[in-house]
Amino acid sequence: MALRNYEHPEERAMAKILVIVTILVAILAPAASEGQQNPTADEDAIKQAVQSYVEAYNRGDAAAVAAHWSDDGEYVSPSGESFKGRKKIEAALKAFFKENQGLQLQVTTASLTFPSRTRAAETGTAVVTRPGQTPEETRYAATYVKKGAQWKLTSVKEEEAPVIAPSYEHLKDLEWLIGEWTDTDEHSTVETTYQWARDKSFITSSFTVNVQGRLNIEGAQVIGWDPVKKTIRSWVFDSHGGFGEGVWTKQGNQWQAKSSIVLASGEKASAINIFTHVDDNTFTFQSIGREAGGELLPNIEEVTVVRKQPAPQPATSKRGGR
Repeated sequence: MALRNYEHPEERAMAKILVIVTILVAILAPAASEGQQNPTADEDAIKQAVQSYVEAYNRGDAAAVAAHWSDDGEYVSPSGESFKGRKKIEAALKAFFKENQGLQLQVTTASLTFPSRTRAAETGTAVVTRPGQTPEETRYAATYVKKGAQWKLTSVKEEEAPVIAPSYEHLKDLEWLIGEWTDTDEHSTVETTYQWARDKSFITSSFTVNVQGRLNIEGAQVIGWDPVKKTIRSWVFDSHGGFGEGVWTKQGNQWQAKSSIVLASGEKASAINIFTHVDDNTFTFQSIGREAGGELLPNIEEVTVVRKQPAPQPATSKRGGR
């Protein structure tokens, strides 16, 4: 659709979407289900359980660690070995702690979501330090079930942390974007989440835009380092059939993405999109030099985009059968 003469809210929103999809917009933010009545209380309960788990692990108390599991819980180690049931998990922990004295576990949560009132899912990283040895890092995915007022682990799967790709050194200045963001005005809501590819070789993303309460468009994007042209580039595809790419440059705390896109109609558009990093939970966005179908479009004035949840702090907490 041509992005001019926006007389209706949807057209104004689509003008905004064109700019957003040519930059770095991202994944649909995970949200609590409609059925969940008190997500904050449940989040707090899981955080407390996690802290208790870590403290028990660091004491080498196998029984106290196992008490955080459901009767039929399952732990899968990075090597693929599986322990099914609380009793087997406790026995494995006893043997493990006996052979490994003085272990210390530290965990950072990446995400915590609630698919239903009685189910929760968590991902993160865990670091185990052995006396006199280099810390070992793994990634984990955990699920919980709520039994009465308590949340119990039903599944934990760990895998070795991947070797970080060399291209990460060129992308790490964009790391502040990783997480969940929202941009809302009176007509539309854009919800985004930026995430690293497994080895941090790319930032991968997808996005959804709701206009007047209805899903209007979604898409995906990849941001990476181009080793031939020695620059950061991005590629985007939207559900209306449009696609495009951008070239990124940094000036202080500001990123400029010179972007071009081909709409589903075949019409070409371009813009210079500007991100200004304000703090860990805020950035601003504006777009200048906008053009579509050979026609100049008005600039999009600076808007503020906020993180849906405070940026995660590297703290002790979590999981493990480590």
